[in-house]
Amino acid sequence: MSATQARNAQVAGCVLLALATIVGAFAAHVLKARLSVDYYAALQTAVLYQFINALGLLVLGVLAERRPSRTLAVAMSLLFGGIVLFCGSLYLVLGGAPRWLGVLTPLGGAALIAGWLVAAVALWRGKDARDQ
Repeated sequence: MSATQARNAQVAGCVLLALATIVGAFAAHVLKARLSVDYYAALQTAVLYQFINALGLLVLGVLAERRPSRTLAVAMSLLFGGIVLFCGSLYLVLGGAPRWLGVLTPLGGAALIAGWLVAAVALWRGKDARDQ
Protein backbone atom coordinates (compact mmCIF):
# COMPACT_ATOMS: atom_id res chain seq x y z
CA MET A 1 0.00 0.00 0.00
CA SER A 2 1.32 3.41 -0.89
CA ALA A 3 1.00 6.71 0.92
CA THR A 4 -0.99 7.87 -2.12
CA GLN A 5 -3.63 5.17 -1.53
CA ALA A 6 -4.00 6.24 2.10
CA ARG A 7 -4.27 9.89 1.07
CA ASN A 8 -6.79 9.03 -1.66
CA ALA A 9 -8.97 7.27 0.93
CA GLN A 10 -8.76 10.32 3.19
CA VAL A 11 -9.71 12.68 0.37
CA ALA A 12 -12.52 10.38 -0.80
CA GLY A 13 -13.86 10.20 2.76
CA CYS A 14 -13.88 14.00 3.05
CA VAL A 15 -15.56 14.48 -0.34
CA LEU A 16 -18.17 11.83 0.46
CA LEU A 17 -18.85 13.52 3.81
CA ALA A 18 -19.32 16.86 2.06
CA LEU A 19 -21.67 15.27 -0.49
CA ALA A 20 -23.68 13.59 2.28
CA THR A 21 -24.05 16.98 3.95
CA ILE A 22 -25.24 18.55 0.71
CA VAL A 23 -27.71 15.75 -0.04
CA GLY A 24 -28.99 15.74 3.54
CA ALA A 25 -29.54 19.49 3.55
CA PHE A 26 -31.20 19.40 0.12
CA ALA A 27 -33.45 16.58 1.30
CA ALA A 28 -34.46 18.41 4.46
CA HIS A 29 -35.09 21.78 2.82
CA VAL A 30 -36.36 20.88 -0.65
CA LEU A 31 -37.30 17.24 -1.02
CA LYS A 32 -39.09 16.48 2.25
CA ALA A 33 -42.35 18.05 1.08
CA ARG A 34 -42.04 16.44 -2.38
CA LEU A 35 -41.27 12.84 -1.47
CA SER A 36 -43.53 10.20 0.01
CA VAL A 37 -42.79 9.17 3.57
CA ASP A 38 -41.24 5.91 2.34
CA TYR A 39 -39.01 7.62 -0.24
CA TYR A 40 -37.91 10.22 2.27
CA ALA A 41 -37.03 7.48 4.77
CA ALA A 42 -35.00 5.68 2.09
CA LEU A 43 -33.20 8.92 1.29
CA GLN A 44 -32.40 9.46 4.97
CA THR A 45 -31.05 5.91 5.17
CA ALA A 46 -28.76 6.55 2.21
CA VAL A 47 -27.48 9.80 3.72
CA LEU A 48 -26.90 8.16 7.11
CA TYR A 49 -25.02 5.21 5.59
CA GLN A 50 -22.95 7.60 3.50
CA PHE A 51 -22.03 9.68 6.56
CA ILE A 52 -21.07 6.70 8.70
CA ASN A 53 -19.12 4.81 6.07
CA ALA A 54 -17.39 7.90 4.64
CA LEU A 55 -16.22 8.77 8.13
CA GLY A 56 -15.00 5.20 8.48
CA LEU A 57 -13.17 5.47 5.16
CA LEU A 58 -11.47 8.63 6.39
CA VAL A 59 -10.40 6.88 9.60
CA LEU A 60 -9.08 3.86 7.70
CA GLY A 61 -7.12 6.20 5.44
CA VAL A 62 -5.45 7.73 8.51
CA LEU A 63 -4.75 4.27 9.94
CA ALA A 64 -3.32 3.16 6.60
CA GLU A 65 -0.62 5.83 6.88
CA ARG A 66 0.49 4.28 10.17
CA ARG A 67 -0.10 0.62 9.31
CA PRO A 68 0.19 0.18 5.55
CA SER A 69 -1.18 -3.14 4.35
CA ARG A 70 -2.68 -4.54 1.18
CA THR A 71 -5.57 -5.92 3.22
CA LEU A 72 -6.40 -2.46 4.51
CA ALA A 73 -6.22 -1.14 0.93
CA VAL A 74 -8.76 -3.79 -0.11
CA ALA A 75 -11.01 -2.79 2.80
CA MET A 76 -10.89 0.86 1.78
CA SER A 77 -11.72 -0.03 -1.83
CA LEU A 78 -14.67 -2.12 -0.70
CA LEU A 79 -15.96 0.71 1.47
CA PHE A 80 -15.65 3.26 -1.32
CA GLY A 81 -17.36 0.95 -3.81
CA GLY A 82 -20.02 0.05 -1.27
CA ILE A 83 -20.84 3.70 -0.60
CA VAL A 84 -21.08 4.43 -4.32
CA LEU A 85 -23.24 1.37 -5.03
CA PHE A 86 -25.48 1.45 -1.95
CA CYS A 87 -26.04 5.17 -1.54
CA GLY A 88 -25.64 6.04 -5.20
CA SER A 89 -28.22 3.51 -6.37
CA LEU A 90 -30.72 4.75 -3.78
CA TYR A 91 -30.12 8.38 -4.79
CA LEU A 92 -30.57 7.51 -8.47
CA VAL A 93 -33.75 5.47 -8.01
CA LEU A 94 -35.26 8.08 -5.70
CA GLY A 95 -34.34 10.71 -8.28
CA GLY A 96 -36.31 8.94 -10.99
CA ALA A 97 -33.79 6.58 -12.56
CA PRO A 98 -35.03 3.16 -13.67
CA ARG A 99 -36.02 1.00 -10.72
CA TRP A 100 -33.82 -1.88 -11.92
CA LEU A 101 -30.84 0.12 -10.62
CA GLY A 102 -32.13 -0.85 -7.18
CA VAL A 103 -30.42 -4.23 -7.67
CA LEU A 104 -27.15 -2.41 -6.96
CA THR A 105 -28.26 -1.43 -3.46
CA PRO A 106 -27.80 -4.85 -1.81
CA LEU A 107 -24.52 -5.33 -3.69
CA GLY A 108 -23.33 -2.07 -2.18
CA GLY A 109 -24.50 -3.20 1.24
CA ALA A 110 -22.57 -6.45 0.84
CA ALA A 111 -19.46 -4.49 -0.17
CA LEU A 112 -19.80 -2.31 2.94
CA ILE A 113 -20.10 -5.35 5.19
CA ALA A 114 -17.16 -7.05 3.47
CA GLY A 115 -15.11 -3.86 3.73
CA TRP A 116 -15.57 -3.66 7.48
CA LEU A 117 -14.81 -7.35 7.95
CA VAL A 118 -11.65 -7.08 5.82
CA ALA A 119 -10.64 -3.98 7.83
CA ALA A 120 -11.10 -5.98 11.03
CA VAL A 121 -8.81 -8.71 9.67
CA ALA A 122 -6.19 -6.14 8.64
CA LEU A 123 -6.25 -4.51 12.05
CA TRP A 124 -6.33 -7.85 13.89
CA ARG A 125 -3.10 -8.86 12.18
CA GLY A 126 -1.43 -5.82 13.71
CA LYS A 127 2.06 -4.51 13.21
CA ASP A 128 3.78 -7.89 13.40
CA ALA A 129 1.95 -9.37 10.43
CA ARG A 130 1.94 -6.61 7.85
CA ASP A 131 1.08 -7.95 4.44
CA GLN A 132 2.87 -5.36 2.35
